[in-house]
Amino acid sequence: MPYQAPLSDYRLLLPLLGFDKVTATSRFADATPDTVEAMLLEAARLSSTVLAPLNRAGDLHPARLENGTVRTSPGFAEGFRAMAEGGWIGMSASPEYGGMGLPITLASCVNEMTGSACLALQLNPLLTQGQIEALEHHAGPEIRALYIPKLTSGEWHGTMNLTEPQAGSDVGALRSTAVPNPDGSYAVTGEKIYISWADSDFCANTCHLVLARMPDAAPGTKGISLFMVPKFLPNPDGTLGARNSLKVVRLEHKLGLHGSPTAVMAFEGAVGWMIGEPHKGMAAMFTMMNNARLGVGVQGVSVAEAAFQQALTYAQDRKQGRTASGEAGIIGHADVRRMLMEMKAETFAARAIALACAVAIDMGRATGDAAWLARAAFLTPIAKAYGTDTGHNVAQLGIQVHGGMGFIEDSGAAQFARDVRVTSIYEGTNGIQALDLVGRKMMDDGAVAHGLLDEMAGTAELAESDLAEPLRQAVAGLRAATALLLAQGAQDRAGAAVAYQRAFAQVLGAHFHVLAAQADPLRLPLARFALTRLLPRHAGWVAEASAGASGLYDLTAEALSA
Repeated sequence: MPYQAPLSDYRLLLPLLGFDKVTATSRFADATPDTVEAMLLEAARLSSTVLAPLNRAGDLHPARLENGTVRTSPGFAEGFRAMAEGGWIGMSASPEYGGMGLPITLASCVNEMTGSACLALQLNPLLTQGQIEALEHHAGPEIRALYIPKLTSGEWHGTMNLTEPQAGSDVGALRSTAVPNPDGSYAVTGEKIYISWADSDFCANTCHLVLARMPDAAPGTKGISLFMVPKFLPNPDGTLGARNSLKVVRLEHKLGLHGSPTAVMAFEGAVGWMIGEPHKGMAAMFTMMNNARLGVGVQGVSVAEAAFQQALTYAQDRKQGRTASGEAGIIGHADVRRMLMEMKAETFAARAIALACAVAIDMGRATGDAAWLARAAFLTPIAKAYGTDTGHNVAQLGIQVHGGMGFIEDSGAAQFARDVRVTSIYEGTNGIQALDLVGRKMMDDGAVAHGLLDEMAGTAELAESDLAEPLRQAVAGLRAATALLLAQGAQDRAGAAVAYQRAFAQVLGAHFHVLAAQADPLRLPLARFALTRLLPRHAGWVAEASAGASGLYDLTAEALSA
């Protein structure tokens, strides 16, 4: 069965998650129900008919470097052009620069569909969307007017350049330099690694946002500035001038996402322009990164949905032995049914969390309300980590459902597992997301966490009797774990971080399953499965989180290697 967009989930979740509040604001009043439905339908058509057929080609025929230019996978240029001409790249960009000005929530639905269809290609516009947002917030008027319309239209595309060989998660250790030029520009020099879509053969220009350090900069992240460094230097009228002093040194040979070129970049006195204030580049870059973190969480959901659909089709068609249910395919075997239900339940929960985060982002933007902004900030690391963990786990289950054929590349099941694996790593590893959650996001003494816990407790009070008690107990356990976490020191919080993040996501996902079952009784069997078979896992995460860092350093490095 070809990919089919999960439109029924969007139609259920958007009202449940308060999307009507978003569209009731003056900023997003144009996102009428008719507009939203039309956008979802057209994005679904684009994804299933235009983009999905490119997915396998990107895996089998990777991007390659040829005479200094990246040559992309067959059909990718046409697929990208279809996205650009449909206006999908600039969905949430400001109408002032040619965008549609639509909510991030709707853009997240579209990004999920296009990512399910062809994740390697979808990563390109996702990065451009993040760059547009960074420029809207931090660039001066001339840069905004020159770059954003070209990025929005898909004529140019954007990247971000943070990582260096000696500076991965420790961005403050970067060595790239930016020396002022007499005309107000800067000469940027340095090497950057892991640069996704560092070049292409279907956009006229590639626009690099590069972190670098000026000569008078302080050490660490406080001395970093952000620069726009394009492949071709644009003239004031937007036409392209001379080639800049930068190049793709090589493309990495990767586990997956073969259609998405990942490059080592060399900047050799390249001309760049500062974005934002001097020495405050990390704040500007985090605008792009936070956008991308939700986007990457959605990528995890994308792969989970695609892997589930393929596994379901295979399970319905594959016949092996007599099944307990009497169904012809292996879908009638209890263990296969268990795996498929887990895939569907976890994908739904991750989708709900991601869209709840998107709604909070939209409400924060539209109203400036500090409570919505704090909620969005709290949900972002959860959405990123849980979405990508779910993508990985569901892809692995998809291989298992296929049995031996899952280990054979021809089935396509393995590609999902290979492609999604990096999502738990890039845009901040999931461990870093967890540290952010228990660190910065708890600096309010747990106010946002407790607000969400109160909402989940309220859902339990209104739930079906067989759903109410498991959710009530889970919320109580998570509340106790939150109180303990807040009382812990930094080392114990670090040791508890991943387990606490997973526990919170598991309970929050169950909460959304219960809300879905209340809105649509047909969702009740899946909600019961989620609460009886998946929600109990939170207790293990809570127990681990409660241990803090205890025992983690009992073995020395020497003992570990013995």
